[in-house]
Amino acid sequence: MNGQNRIDIKIGATVKIVLKSDQRTGKLTEGIVGKILTNSSFHPHGIKVMLTNGQVGRVQEIL
Repeated sequence: MNGQNRIDIKIGATVKIVLKSDQRTGKLTEGIVGKILTNSSFHPHGIKVMLTNGQVGRVQEIL
């Protein structure tokens, strides 16, 4: 599943995100969703989340 729809992402879910610093390379970081930061129901580049370790990025995959 891609991370474009907010309804698909739940707090505590394991996801792969792209960090702002990794957007050029496309390197993905795996983690657990701690907080959903995007308010809209859809975002074409992925819903922005904060992982439990404090990293912030846009969801590319929901595992």
